[in-house]
Amino acid sequence: MTEAGTTEADPGASSSASVRPRRRHWLRWGALGASVLVLAVAATGWSLYRKLDGNIRTDSDTAQALAPYEKERPTPVRAAGKARNILVLGSDNRGDGNGAYGRDEGSQRSDTAILLHIAADGRSATGVSIPRDLMVDIPDCRRPDGSSRQAQFAQFNWAFQTGGAACAIRTVEKMTDIRVDHHLVVDFQGFKKLVDAVDGVEVCLAEPVHDREAKLDLPAGRQTLNGEDALGYVRARHGLGNGSDTQRIERQQRFLGSLVKKVRSNGVLLNPTRAYPVLDAATSSLTADSGLDSLSELYELVRSVRDIPEEHIRFLTVPRQSYRLDINRDELVQPAADELFTKLREDRPVHVGDKNAEKNDGKEKPDGAYRGTTADVDICANE
Repeated sequence: MTEAGTTEADPGASSSASVRPRRRHWLRWGALGASVLVLAVAATGWSLYRKLDGNIRTDSDTAQALAPYEKERPTPVRAAGKARNILVLGSDNRGDGNGAYGRDEGSQRSDTAILLHIAADGRSATGVSIPRDLMVDIPDCRRPDGSSRQAQFAQFNWAFQTGGAACAIRTVEKMTDIRVDHHLVVDFQGFKKLVDAVDGVEVCLAEPVHDREAKLDLPAGRQTLNGEDALGYVRARHGLGNGSDTQRIERQQRFLGSLVKKVRSNGVLLNPTRAYPVLDAATSSLTADSGLDSLSELYELVRSVRDIPEEHIRFLTVPRQSYRLDINRDELVQPAADELFTKLREDRPVHVGDKNAEKNDGKEKPDGAYRGTTADVDICANE
């Protein structure tokens, strides 16, 4: 203490006082920098989310076309957690950059049609292929331009060609008595982009393929196809096997199983640099109804099936045989077809076997297994 009763000055006080402001200064700038970084990452994430979300095209015309027929449609399953049925249509519309695969006739066809049934318990998924040459009762439908077409007995792909997704949905519902909850349309370009985004998909060929029409020149054996070759592979009818639509569909099913394994692999979904191109390709290829036309809704769909074991992801074709009046067309095999539709409608298990499971195309074995495959089967197993 000094004589005046004041405290003697601390020699280090001035230097300590100067250090604290500098420390606070850098802490403030550090916090500001971190905040800017977080905001930048959030903004980038939001920008990417909006881009992916904006990729998806909404099909509002189908809902309007279906509305007048609501009373004729199967009863929808409204309770939460119930099974879902999604009609996936592969469109060969030549007018959207797809002209290399045929003439642009001003219409589109359901080159591929799969009724995807996701079980209520989320433990299995069943994709049922509907042959484009299957003879079915097509109900009266409204065309996209507002005009109507009369009911007729014709090839299944005529429904989509003349009446769009709404007519395809009504035809499936009339044939199966299963409510189609949602629909997705994928075009050729989107399919190729998706395959390229996962760095190709593995296939297996029993013998070399040289098909000018399908633009395929492939060796025999196990190999990975890029988007262009993959599209030719799943669409070819004349250069592979016996040229039948049945073999083409089975080839598509094996390819889808291989694609599922590739997309679910750790190298794709858990790697952001690889996941984004896959999501970009998938969303930009889709036209969806209002219940699946957002990234969040698609994410919920993917989340509901992501834990399904690959052996419970099944692919099969509706029980079919050559149409009795035209061997170039198909018809349903009964009662096997109705039994399959009943199982799907009641959310009961559907079992599949290998290509030697049945003596007749599509018929169910005594043990309850339909001819088909699962996603866990090796791509070369049946070659």
